[in-house]
Amino acid sequence: MYYICKYASPLGGITLASDGVKLTGLWFDGQKYFAAGLPREHLTRELPVFAQTRDWLDVFFSGKPPAFTPPLSMEGVSPFRRRVWEIMLAIPYGQTSTYKKIAAQIAAETGGRVSAQAVGGAVGHNRISLVIPCHRVLGTNGSVTGYAGGVDKKIALLKTEGVDAAELFIPRKGKSV
Repeated sequence: MYYICKYASPLGGITLASDGVKLTGLWFDGQKYFAAGLPREHLTRELPVFAQTRDWLDVFFSGKPPAFTPPLSMEGVSPFRRRVWEIMLAIPYGQTSTYKKIAAQIAAETGGRVSAQAVGGAVGHNRISLVIPCHRVLGTNGSVTGYAGGVDKKIALLKTEGVDAAELFIPRKGKSV
């Protein structure tokens, strides 16, 4: 059985999902790919993992780096997506990486070719947003691109972490990056 609960963040409602023990999903309500991987049948229930995740979110939204990570489950994802998500977990609070750097790291590990676009697909389908910090991944030129919750939320999350917004390149509508 799967379970959900809600969290009211400064950036809007968030839905948490769990298999009963580990966090399996965290989405801004209404975001692209909302509830991806969550079975149709689930219950609203309070669980220890939800309490831990709410504590994590409270610390995060206070502008401080959480000193812990709630237990996570990446079950049911491809090995490639899992590796991209593991790399995102290693990006320190307040710092960023790029799709291209992540692709290069995986290519070096596997000896194969990996495109930044393939990494972008894995980042975009991250179903445990914030905790697995996909908002810390930028375009090759430092551009703020692609965030399932919306680019405005991505910018706000980076600012919450103290990333200097003046350093970010925010493409104008209609311009490709």
